[in-house]
Amino acid sequence: MASPVHFESRIGEQFLRYARLVAGRGYVHNTLGNMAIRATHPDHPHGVAYTKHAEISLEEMGMENIVITEIPSSRLLYGSRMTSIGHNLNREILRLRPDIGALIHVHDDATIAFFGSGGFREVKVLSLDMPFILGKPPYYVPAHVDVEADVGPVKDFIAQTNVVVLLGHGITALGRTISEAYHRLNSLTAEIRRNIEAEHLAALRGTSPLYRSDVEIALMYQHAETVIYPDRAEKVMRGDAA
Repeated sequence: MASPVHFESRIGEQFLRYARLVAGRGYVHNTLGNMAIRATHPDHPHGVAYTKHAEISLEEMGMENIVITEIPSSRLLYGSRMTSIGHNLNREILRLRPDIGALIHVHDDATIAFFGSGGFREVKVLSLDMPFILGKPPYYVPAHVDVEADVGPVKDFIAQTNVVVLLGHGITALGRTISEAYHRLNSLTAEIRRNIEAEHLAALRGTSPLYRSDVEIALMYQHAETVIYPDRAEKVMRGDAA
């Protein structure tokens, strides 16, 4: 007999905490934008997904607005209110990436403006932190591809990234935990704002921004895990402790 899916208040409280943090950073303007947290369950090999139902924002929601769905399908396991179309993408990522435990999707103003300007095709790296925090390069989904309505293309790129930039739309950040997803979201949007400011100041002074080289960036991605989750305080950018 299948075990019932019970609402875990611990996960609900964690969901609300990060909903408030995301809203507090100005990422939320309306009912669009959402999060998902995976929880294990003996009868669901992919686990189950805690998320917000449609028609209310992360900023406004309470514990009563959290529902639980299957991951391979949109079937509700707890709650009665339908999720938004964006949950299709969240579920597909959770299905394809068993290492991922949570996702955050937002429509960030600076990101939409940066790429909407027509002057930029990617986020360049000025700082040390973005490659270390993200762990893998961002993946850019063209504006004409709607991976929320049709998740088919997701399988072709999701293993190579931890942050998906939906051009003209928003950002989906992945993490082993909701905390990690939140840090990855913030690191990407911070680097976008730095790009905007550096380009603006460089134009005023007649200079060029000092972006980091491909070699530097590749090295940072290579050592991201040991820098962010170190097992020693010294020589963390080396393959051994010698």
